[in-house]
Formats: sequence, C-alpha cells, structure tokens
Amino acid sequence: MSWSRRSFLAAAAAGLDIQPGPFQPEGASLEKYSCPAWFREAKFGLWAHWGPQSQAGFGDWYARNMYIEGHRQYQYHLKTYGHPSKFGFKDVIATWKAERFQPQELMRLYRQAGAKYFVSMGVHCDNFDLWNSRHHRWNAVNMGPKKDVVGLFRDAARAEGLRFGISEHVWGSYNWFATNKGADKQGPYAGVPYDGNEPANYDLYHPPHAPAPKAWAEQGNESEAWKREWFTRVQDVIDQYQPDLFYTDGALPFGRYGRAAVAHYYNQSLRWHKGKVDVVYTSKKRADCEVGTCVLDVERGLVDDIWPNPWQTDTCVGNWHYDTQAKYKTPKTVIDLLVDIVSRNGNLLLNFPLPGSGALDDAELDILSEITAWMKVNSEAIYATRPWKIFGEGPGIRKTDPKAGMIGTPEHFNERNRVDLGPADIRYTTKGNTLYAFSMGWNPKETVLPALTPSRRLYERKVARVELLGSQAPLKWRLAEDGLHIESPRQRPSRHAVAFRILPA
Repeated sequence: MSWSRRSFLAAAAAGLDIQPGPFQPEGASLEKYSCPAWFREAKFGLWAHWGPQSQAGFGDWYARNMYIEGHRQYQYHLKTYGHPSKFGFKDVIATWKAERFQPQELMRLYRQAGAKYFVSMGVHCDNFDLWNSRHHRWNAVNMGPKKDVVGLFRDAARAEGLRFGISEHVWGSYNWFATNKGADKQGPYAGVPYDGNEPANYDLYHPPHAPAPKAWAEQGNESEAWKREWFTRVQDVIDQYQPDLFYTDGALPFGRYGRAAVAHYYNQSLRWHKGKVDVVYTSKKRADCEVGTCVLDVERGLVDDIWPNPWQTDTCVGNWHYDTQAKYKTPKTVIDLLVDIVSRNGNLLLNFPLPGSGALDDAELDILSEITAWMKVNSEAIYATRPWKIFGEGPGIRKTDPKAGMIGTPEHFNERNRVDLGPADIRYTTKGNTLYAFSMGWNPKETVLPALTPSRRLYERKVARVELLGSQAPLKWRLAEDGLHIESPRQRPSRHAVAFRILPA
C-alpha cells in the first residue's frame, strides 16, 4: 500500500474524510506547496472582521469579556443589556440585524481603493458561523441578520474582480469562551450562573470542561469532539465557498486535524483550478511557513528584513471589532505600513471594522478615500513588484522588540513600536529592470537615495532617467559619493509617500 493511500485511510479512520489528491495530511507532503502568483502580485487586501460582537460597538473580545465581572465590557453590558445571567451573548446575536449591509457598495469602494483581494470573517471565537453552516445551528442564516454573510461577500467581491478569502478564529473558542460558565462573586447577582451554564445552549457556549490557564493558545485540554467539529466546519465553509485564501488566527491547530484541513483545501484547489494549487492558507507560526506548507501571517507587525517567501501582515485601522471609542490610524500610518511591508516581500491585509449595521462610518470613509487617491498615483510601484537587494534605509528602520511577540516570534504586535516615517526614510521595490524608491515624506528641496552610492555597488547599472510617479515635470538628478540626489519639482504629486521610478541605461 502506498504512503499516500495509508495517509488517507488514517485520516478517514480519524473521521477526517478529505478530498483525495497529492497533498496528504503529513508535514513532508504539505511542504511541497508554493504560494500562487496572484497573491504575490496583489500586495493589498481588505478585510471585514465583522460579526455579532460588532453589534455592541464596544471593541474586541466582547463575547468573552462581557462575562468577566468588573471588566469595562461587563459594565457596559450590564448597563446596556442587563445581567449576563439574563441577557447573554446568545441574546446579543438576536439584536444584530445588519440593516445597512450593502456588500456590493463596499466591494466597489474597496476595489477603487486598490484592494486586490477581500477577506470575510467566517467565524470568530464567539462560535457563531457567518455562513449557511451545515453543521452548526448558530449561524447568520438562521439567526441575527438571517443573511449568508460569507456568500454575499463572496459574490460581491468576485463581481468586482477581487480574490476572495475567509478567516476562522474558532479553533481557540473552546477556552476563550469559557468565561460564560462563571458567575458574579459579589453584588446582587453573586452566585447566579451566567447563561453559558444552560445545557440547551452548550452548542454555542461549549460544554463545561476543566479551565485552562490562558485565553488564547492551543493548550492540550481540547476534546477530540471539539477538534473534529472544528475540522468539519472548516471543511464545510471551504467546500461551499471555494475561497482563494483561508486565514487561521494562529498556528495550524490540533495536529493531524489542522494538517488534514490544509491538505483537503489544496486538493480541492486542484479540482477547482484545473490541476493548479491557486489558493493560500495562512498561519501565524513561522515554523509552519518556512518550508512550503502555507503562508506566514503576522498580526499587527512586520518581519525585520526581506522574507524569502511572500507573507502577509494583518492589521486594522482601529480595533478588530467595531468600537465607537476607537482611535483610528491616520492614512499616513496605513500608507507607511503598506509600503514598508511590500518592500519586505509582504502583503497588507487591512481591516476596516464594520459597525453592527454593516456600513462604514464617516471617519473610515475618509481614510479609505485618502488610500484611494494615493493608490491611483503610486500603485505602479506596489502591484506585482519584488523586493530589491535591501528593503530600505533611513532613521525609521528599527529592529523589532524581541519581547513584542505573542505567538512565539518577535514579528507579531511590533507595530505598536512604530513612528511615522519621514522624507529621509526610503523604501525600495523593483519590477523588471525598473527600481522604485519611495521617499516616505516630502522634502521640498531634494531626496537623497544613499543606497545608490556607486561605492556600495547595490545598483550595478547606469542610471538613465529618474521620474516621479504622478508628475510630468522633468527631474534634475546627480550621482554623488553620498547617493543619488533628486531635485524636487514644485508640485507634490500625492500626499504621504512619493515614488521615484529609476530607469537604467
């Protein structure tokens, strides 16, 4: 019996019936995967990290924190909805109507802003599926908005020519959501169990189990039944919606269950795409991604240097779930991130948190408008580019804080250490024989590119012409011992970073 046949039989015996094909639920087999060209060319995607937790409008992890006595979200819930013994998260779900949800209009705006792919939340740790789930009654078609959120987003994205992705965060729900089994320790409701203790709702809130020391990590106490349910639901959303990208919020979970999900997805891609693996599965664990298997995703951070394979940053203009009190990133901060990430061989996946209604707020529309204007001028130096010999130079280059990582590597969450980049900060990309140099601010006199100093021998061609994207003005430039000096034209072609096109003789 062949190794491939044994692997599939072993997976089937474990209740993991995967699509047959060359990819097996084994590490050596998955390492044969390579990232498809479309993802490498895309560079910029947008995301709707949206669901019933957005309805409260009070930030991230609402479904968990509303059950933690004294927490700001518990206090908000008590004031707004009532005590979680009487009005629990299941009841918040019922208030979510998505009454202003217009996916076609959102996708039109996102395409105009330069996004090449869009990702819909599939299911968060709140254990509520946003698709027409065949294995879980707690879903958006049955309850809440009574809409197939994933399906509507998919159809709208593909109608606009965008690649489509789905995110899942539910693997961690087993421990993350355990707070619903508690009760207040003081006050008028002391000792009154929260509604997560009701057996009729265990399929949303999980059955009682031994507590774990952390909210967010694979901890080894997860039941086999939960692991199998995770696999079944992931397989269901993949098979029904055929996403181009599938995002897991963490490392590949649960050993053979995680490997089986990835193998199934890649083998399905071969069916969908005439023998081509044209999909992306992401993991936040570096070891999962260093040799094939999947694509590295870094949450709210950047790798230190040029990563050898395409990778992705996922971040947000504010908080992940909608928060009326959130302070948003400025358009400059977003554009700085995009350019910095692309110069290191990465993509930016940016979340605009939708309120419960499903419509962007005015501040988000303003940010999106500035990104749209900037991309119209500068996207040539973003799309389908490759990194140069160095990603950049200047005072804004800082090594990541080794204590910043929360998923085992220092990349994650290091964006909190960033400062806005300025005119002396340069980032490079290439396309064919063309070198692009971004000055991350505007110097009204001149821009200097130290990397083009002849003695450094990084740029081994003779410079024939230098142009500024978005400007018709001829540029004056000269090579000197400290780099290539480019005299600034009178008019700035765009706000924020500007891109020079350097052409060889």
